[in-house]
Amino acid sequence: MTQEKLRRGLEKLNRAKERWGLTDDGDFFTSGNSLLQPVLSESRLAMLKVPLNGKGQSGFPLLVCWDGNGAAQVYRYDADALLMERAIGERSLKQMVLAGQEDEANTIICRVAERLHSCTCRPTPGLVALPVWFKSLGKAARRYGGQFTTCYETADALLRAPLDEVVLHGDIHYDNILDAGPRGWIAIDPKGLVGERGFDFANLFCNPDLTIAGSPERLSKQARLIARMTGIPLERLLRWVIAWSGLMASWMLEDREDPKLPVLVGELAIRELTGC
Repeated sequence: MTQEKLRRGLEKLNRAKERWGLTDDGDFFTSGNSLLQPVLSESRLAMLKVPLNGKGQSGFPLLVCWDGNGAAQVYRYDADALLMERAIGERSLKQMVLAGQEDEANTIICRVAERLHSCTCRPTPGLVALPVWFKSLGKAARRYGGQFTTCYETADALLRAPLDEVVLHGDIHYDNILDAGPRGWIAIDPKGLVGERGFDFANLFCNPDLTIAGSPERLSKQARLIARMTGIPLERLLRWVIAWSGLMASWMLEDREDPKLPVLVGELAIRELTGC
């Protein structure tokens, strides 16, 4: 993050606090491409978020649409900032996975995703269709071939004949489902997509780190657990993992990052699918 981007983000953060009458309740911090700060809003514990990349606002209307049903409750938002409920629980899905409680963590995620996918609210226009989301994978397949071509062909087949289309979170992983105490587990940071619900579970297999995600035994076991919990056929879930791994790797190459993790997960999913 450049100093200039941080400076502009802090200006937006301070303007939102002044505009909405918020009081600091902790220091600001960065998470991904956003600035966040714990605040008080009319005596309520809240979290103020300011995206820094110009794209983070796309999920704001979807959070409003979900209206706290499996997701963070929105108090206010505009083009620059989001004021939402603060998750006050002490549990962490990521820490559960690292402690060997992955079955429990993924069961929780499946239940939260079911609530999000079953919501019947009418989202505002602007949701992105999955074929648009996958454009980078097509470019990577043409440029690099090999496994990227396999991932692209797998994604293309899924996208041409989608099943169970719903409004998608778009970025479900262990840091985007939070413990909200008495409210249970809630989702944050949706991307605002629409497409087959199986897509929403694929990113779990590229998380939380290379050691866990790179285990063939882990992929095989958790794919079967998630397929059983969601009713998604195992073979189709694995195809979504293959498609997602290629997309994630293509994004990382565009950002000049090492795509070792998603490439390895893609290899494991291809091998697992072959054995099904």
